[in-house]
Amino acid sequence: MAKLYFYYSTMNAGKSTTLLQSSFNYQERGMNTLLLTAALDDRFGKGKVSSRIGLSQPADLFSPDVDLFEHVERKHRAKAIHCLLVDESQFLRKDQVWQLSDVCDRLSIPVLCYGIRTDFQGQLFEGSKWLLAWADVLVELKTICHCGSKANMVVRVNEKGEAIRQGSQVEIGGNDRYISLCRRHFKQAYLSDDN
Repeated sequence: MAKLYFYYSTMNAGKSTTLLQSSFNYQERGMNTLLLTAALDDRFGKGKVSSRIGLSQPADLFSPDVDLFEHVERKHRAKAIHCLLVDESQFLRKDQVWQLSDVCDRLSIPVLCYGIRTDFQGQLFEGSKWLLAWADVLVELKTICHCGSKANMVVRVNEKGEAIRQGSQVEIGGNDRYISLCRRHFKQAYLSDDN
């Protein structure tokens, strides 16, 4: 039985690198993979999954209006898909997570989702919330805080490096906008009266 996997972490834990390595492993064995990534994240160009270490691979884009089951089923009919890999899965909608579970259950294709669990205010993203609820397998990819402890939170910072407390849940950015911290340092940065 195909399974729905959710690989989650904070920023800079190697999610995209791990996704690309998984895709390579399938392809090396003559199997076809399909990669999906969020249309709204175009930091490294549209239509590709890119890692900070320089690896990249073409990917189909998903936006909130895409029916992912129909998209995958159509592609699968044209050429058998052996694994679906989804980058930036925190941006999925609830119904899209359900559609991905249908890809597993009805098409027998394993689905590997990679994303951030919580936003800069410590709140779950919609896609992450439903992946945590419905995935068959949950895997935490770890990175570290500046203190050496496991980082499990993310703060958004301004140009001065100060934590931002309010704003839209989604604001695309990298190391210039986000810092991964342990919970203790997240609380210090987020709740500090200095900001």
